[in-house]
Amino acid sequence: MLPWGGLSCCLSAAALYLLGRSSGRDADILKTATRVSQLKELAKLLDSESILPLVVAISGRVSSDTPITCEFSGLRGVVVEETAEQHFLKHNDAGSWIQDSALMLSMSKEVPWYLDDGTGRVHVVGARGATGFSLPVASEVFEESGRSLVRGTLDYLQGLKMLGVKRIERVLPTGTSLSVVGEAVKDDIGTIRIQRPHKGPFYISPKTIDQLIANLGKWARLYKYASLGLTVFGVYLIAKHSVHYIMERKRRWELQKRVLAAAAKRSSEDSEGPNERDDNDNALDGAKKDRLMPDLCVICLEKEYNAVFVPCGHMCCCTTCSLHLTNCPLCRRRIEQVVKTFRH
Repeated sequence: MLPWGGLSCCLSAAALYLLGRSSGRDADILKTATRVSQLKELAKLLDSESILPLVVAISGRVSSDTPITCEFSGLRGVVVEETAEQHFLKHNDAGSWIQDSALMLSMSKEVPWYLDDGTGRVHVVGARGATGFSLPVASEVFEESGRSLVRGTLDYLQGLKMLGVKRIERVLPTGTSLSVVGEAVKDDIGTIRIQRPHKGPFYISPKTIDQLIANLGKWARLYKYASLGLTVFGVYLIAKHSVHYIMERKRRWELQKRVLAAAAKRSSEDSEGPNERDDNDNALDGAKKDRLMPDLCVICLEKEYNAVFVPCGHMCCCTTCSLHLTNCPLCRRRIEQVVKTFRH
């Protein structure tokens, strides 16, 4: 049987190692990204840069010419997500009521937006697919159920009790400070955009570039140490299983040698001439056979058999192994009682 525990640890260690390498590689790429302190310098950099694509790290505040006014929070943002969940109690098979929810509505809005630092603008494209991009919760409202008595009775007959609707509003407000790492491009009319590179990381985060690099380096080290620990533990489990398997094989081989040696000895005794036997003494002949053949349990091949099965009367197992049997190994008859014998 394969040591699945050890193999699982080793596979998990390999996955953590790959994650650590990926985080470390992203940290190295962020270190080599061209940092732009003022957005007005990015246009000059694109005009003068001969090697494209150009991966840059910029910072600024979120702005838009057509911001969205949020319905519940009243904030003005550039990306808005609204969800509505119906919360209710459901009657289960055990006769109790458990709380559950179901998604009723999910809407998303986004308008063209850019980063502005007072010196220039850079439009951001494909922000939702960037690493580190998240929308903070701006509003969370729970509206209690206002169903009529008839509708509430119908729901109750169906095993439901409506509690209300939970509405959550997530917004990227204007004026939020963001750091972006991506590919900078300039179109024919002079508009500068930053987008996901064909190769390399694409980050949008409220953290600074230095904080992003430090965070990626920290996770890379954690993944590395976790991978090393799981590898050591997995190797230990595999080695333990291997040693146990080898010892078990050795024990069975030694038992097999003992049985074969006893059988060979008995065969050599049987091949001797009839003059060397006492054919008239059946009791002595039986005792000799008992001495030649080892009285081993047919199940574990370690202990002597000392359990008599009732009602068939066969004796071929030790009392320890007989506890796990329901039928006799020799005649397959059902065991009603086990009697322990004492041999002298």
